[in-house]
Amino acid sequence: MKLTGRVLYLTDEASLLASQLGGADLPWSGQSLHYGVNTDLMISGAACTLGYTGEVLGPYFLENFKELVQKGSVQSGGFQVIVGGDAYGSGSSREVAVVAHQGAGIELVVARSFQRIFQENMVYGGMPFTTDLGVVERLRGGEDVDTRRFFEDLPLFFRSVAEGGGLLEYGKRLLSGAVQPTYDVNVPPRALNSVEKIIARRTWTGAGADGIADVKPGDQVLCRTAFRGVHEYTAGMVVALYREAFGAAPMYAPELVAAFEDHFVLIDEATVPENVKNARLAPARQLTIEMVDACEEYGIRLHGPGRPFKAGVCHRLVVEDYASPGDIIVLTDSHTPTAGVLNAFAFGVGSTAMAFAFRTGLIPVTVPKVVRVVVEGEPRGVLSPKDLILHIIGDPYFREEHWRSAPTDTCVIQFGGPSLEHWNVDELSVLTNMTVEGGLMTGVVEPCQPIVDFLRSRRGVDCTADLVHADPGAQYERVIHVNLDDVPLTVATPGDSRNRARLDSVESVAIHNIVIASCTGGSLSDLRAAADVLRGQRMAPGVRMTVTPSSADVAASAEAEGLLDLFRSVGAVVSPPGCGSCIGNGPGIPLPGETTASTTNRNFDRRMGSAGPVYLVSPAVAAASAITGKLTDPRRL
Repeated sequence: MKLTGRVLYLTDEASLLASQLGGADLPWSGQSLHYGVNTDLMISGAACTLGYTGEVLGPYFLENFKELVQKGSVQSGGFQVIVGGDAYGSGSSREVAVVAHQGAGIELVVARSFQRIFQENMVYGGMPFTTDLGVVERLRGGEDVDTRRFFEDLPLFFRSVAEGGGLLEYGKRLLSGAVQPTYDVNVPPRALNSVEKIIARRTWTGAGADGIADVKPGDQVLCRTAFRGVHEYTAGMVVALYREAFGAAPMYAPELVAAFEDHFVLIDEATVPENVKNARLAPARQLTIEMVDACEEYGIRLHGPGRPFKAGVCHRLVVEDYASPGDIIVLTDSHTPTAGVLNAFAFGVGSTAMAFAFRTGLIPVTVPKVVRVVVEGEPRGVLSPKDLILHIIGDPYFREEHWRSAPTDTCVIQFGGPSLEHWNVDELSVLTNMTVEGGLMTGVVEPCQPIVDFLRSRRGVDCTADLVHADPGAQYERVIHVNLDDVPLTVATPGDSRNRARLDSVESVAIHNIVIASCTGGSLSDLRAAADVLRGQRMAPGVRMTVTPSSADVAASAEAEGLLDLFRSVGAVVSPPGCGSCIGNGPGIPLPGETTASTTNRNFDRRMGSAGPVYLVSPAVAAASAITGKLTDPRRL
């Protein structure tokens, strides 16, 4: 590759970005690069409804980044190389973020570090990338850089895929028997932690039963999946890739595959702004039709309003009905770690990886480093798992990825400790769900009584014998003890979920829009926590509130308990179940001039469908803020 185009540095300084968009080439002198350029910034949720090809998405690449980039300005600017800072590719598993780069003319991505899903999507989609910023100066000096050499720095499996035409071509060869594992399957046993044990038990051996005796951080293996799933945003691309690679061949274990109509079902609710409906509703319906048609063609079960299987946010439904201890679970959504609450290994993947998993039943896994977080003490008052996880991922150890020693490293939190017993599965799922917001692969909850109680009451099964315990002497990247007495009520300030702040440091912030919703903040326990604060109170003038249960079962239970009537009585909008306002597709989208307090998991700029600051809070803090009109500690009421 020779530099025939331009280099776009995603600087923190808006004026430097503006000058580049205006045609000036920026001399590189160590300027600060934007931290956590996320996939919502690369390609917005609105643009994702339009399709999944480079031709469609290229003009929308980085639209509204720093409120400066206009539609088509990167594509028309002649940029060939893009340079970002740490945690490039944070957020969603949407593989269209890579496609948008390609559609905008980007041929090389350079960043200080990459987030796991985005990096995998680049490997599987053939996008060259490197963490060596010196490459840019080599290109600017006129050197012809062989970008294929970057693949030589990758682990063996990634290299085999990248050099062999991509993951789906690799899958064809695997199914024909032409490839064998790129890793040693005859390894001596050692003491394993819970995460390593799940991966080792499910590792493909190339012949006979799955399972090997040992895996170590950094190994890359293929693992046998249990449940696999897609939703409207991703199903069309997954099936298009599947058809191109495998035609009409049947999917592996289709009874363990489901599609979820959850991300678009609330766009046409009455309180959604008309401009959002006009922009998103028609193309969203087209993507939904593609998913429904694919379900009929391949015999996939379909969840959604009026569909054969019940409605709800996919992550909540996987916990309710599909996940089991020891499973490996993948969905084309970054919040798949929710299911890790059931002592499972659950993580998000891109569309190519899912097409591979649909046909082969296998998924590539880079064995992660495991940090064990031991939770001690009592959650006095209204301290919640939301406060705890915001406190954890905002710590410099995770925010700055101190665990990372190589570009392709991954990391998982294994949650343990006596204090897990104070919360139920609803509440504990917030911990695993939001690990991805800390740049982590997933979270796994160690065996504990809440898991046993949930599966017994929910499914009538005793999972005690299936729980995956760490071996005595298992090794960890680090063991962190967190005493709940030392965890304050915590919020994430606008822009990134890792922007932690003590609630008492921001209590003067006026709030106009309250959202209690999503796979993170719309469980029955979440609704109960908010209702407990709201009883006997009224909302402050000028404040509006939206409540969205996370599943049909949650909605039914909340209705039966009188919770939804309580929310309605204080003036809240109560919507049907769905994944709406979190991604700008439903009630609760911020209106111009509003500041939002949300129980969701992600507060990227414009993530919720419009400009305006978003603070992430617990359900109790959200309810208290609705009463006072500013961020409020419920204990002050």
